[in-house]
Amino acid sequence: MDFRPIFLVIGILLATLALVMLVPAAVDAFSGHPDWEVFAISSGVTLFVGVAMALTSRAGAMKLTIRQAFAMTTLSWLAMTFFASVPFLYSDLELSFTDAFFEAMSGLTTTGSTVITGLEKAPPGILIWRALLQWLGGIGIIVMAIAVLPMLKVGGMQLFRMESSDQSEKALPRAAQVATAIGVIYLSLSGLCAGAYWLAGMSGFDSIAHAMTTIATGGFSTFDASIGHFDNAMVDIIATCGMIVGSLPFILYLKTLQGDFGALVSDSQVQWFLALVTVIVIMAAGWLWLENGLDPVLSLRFATFNIVSIITGTGYATSDFSLWGSFAMPIFFFIMFIGGCAGSTTCGIKIFRFQVLYAAARTQIHHLLQPHGVFIPYYNRRPISDEVLVSVLSFFFIWFLSFALLALALGLLGLDFLTAFSSAATAISNVGPALGPIVGPSGTFQPLPDAAKWLLSGGMLLGRLELFTVIVLFSRSFWRG
Repeated sequence: MDFRPIFLVIGILLATLALVMLVPAAVDAFSGHPDWEVFAISSGVTLFVGVAMALTSRAGAMKLTIRQAFAMTTLSWLAMTFFASVPFLYSDLELSFTDAFFEAMSGLTTTGSTVITGLEKAPPGILIWRALLQWLGGIGIIVMAIAVLPMLKVGGMQLFRMESSDQSEKALPRAAQVATAIGVIYLSLSGLCAGAYWLAGMSGFDSIAHAMTTIATGGFSTFDASIGHFDNAMVDIIATCGMIVGSLPFILYLKTLQGDFGALVSDSQVQWFLALVTVIVIMAAGWLWLENGLDPVLSLRFATFNIVSIITGTGYATSDFSLWGSFAMPIFFFIMFIGGCAGSTTCGIKIFRFQVLYAAARTQIHHLLQPHGVFIPYYNRRPISDEVLVSVLSFFFIWFLSFALLALALGLLGLDFLTAFSSAATAISNVGPALGPIVGPSGTFQPLPDAAKWLLSGGMLLGRLELFTVIVLFSRSFWRG
């Protein structure tokens, strides 16, 4: 395999990461914290490595093959995580390499699980660095879902291949132009969210940090108590709206701006997602009101915020939902897997795969009732090909197999059933908090053994890159070509 195009892309990404490191360096320098030197040196080292990789890998016009695209996707995320962990390692927090790598992986994959306690006392540079990592991870995922995954035909993502030849579609012709346009939309939404937070009473620093992790559906906060620290209904509403905005397909925002005002409303994936969220919120709010005796308005506020936070994989919390009672626990466990829409910043299995599975099951039932009839499964008013069906079914199988193996491995390390099971679910779904007293909304992943943190880091990468992108690298035939 010719690794030059892969190293060129990784080099460019590392150089970009190095420039972003100057932001927390400036924040620390401005607040008089000595950690600015750590960020400045880390930036210099990362820039040197990135530029060196890019310059030594240039060679004429290079086109990525499918094999190179698979290798590039996984290797670039690993390289970015490694260099992003350096400031954590040498900062005032004195994290071990395992903890630093876990925190960086959690940031870039927009998971939101943390090993840092006492965020209120943490250096401002580290707090803004965590937010920036999630923000970069969010835009990275959108670009990957639009440009890379449909080409690789991973888990049914070929449904979202852009028809550049079809002039009736108003999407911009080239992936690079689309990525740029979506970057501008992403930046604008982040700015709007920050402004709304600031008007709701957050400080300028907190509003910027939280806006980045809200739109990226990441969930890192500047306080141990997460959004619950503010205890502000307006902040809860803004965060809920921001998380929903981040979990809808960004390509549809672009189509809306280009004049197709019905793009969002008419998309079946968006309709399913919003309907599902509404139903689950009503169930959870009803449970809080009738069973826990909470005020109806407060029940609705808590239920809406926390359900949206977990289903979108953001991982903010305003209360410890693992204490809500027997009915709430299974709800939160199962919605961890769902995720948002394809082409958004969210994680999980994604709504469209459930739609494809439902369409296939419905067709199968019709076949059983009328064996000689011709029934075709549809998604978004278009017939689903057998290739897409097989891709989605394979994805479901590998997803739950990976989850089961990760949970078993964590159990072997001595973690109790709830911690092992929910940690595996939260890692592979990139949600953030798990369930139980240790890794629940009011705990952190700090007490877990190092081996568990490495396993969970692997789980986060697997889930974020849609499983097959990583797993394919472990097959012999891939390296034989």
